[in-house]
Amino acid sequence: MLTQEEVIEVIKQCYDPEIPVNVYDLGLIYNIQIDDAKEAVQVTMSLTTQGCPSAQQIPSQIEEMVRTHLNVKEVKVTVVWDPPWTPERITPEGKKRLGIE
Repeated sequence: MLTQEEVIEVIKQCYDPEIPVNVYDLGLIYNIQIDDAKEAVQVTMSLTTQGCPSAQQIPSQIEEMVRTHLNVKEVKVTVVWDPPWTPERITPEGKKRLGIE
């Protein structure tokens, strides 16, 4: 049975190329749903801005990493803009890495 913590650990290997913090600690991941029966994972996320130059790259990277590292059949990554991302979503670890504690 796949756990949310396992999915998070894989997602933590994905980075916005412009920011030296993984997308999870950056607060871009809003929700993770796991369907063990279907061997599927659904990730709901946002980006720092709607004009993010990596808007295609980051969701694709998450999808590929989760699929290959966790051996699931289906991965769906949905980008949402509501609620909008704000710096308050950055985890304490992310703030430490950015020097904004």
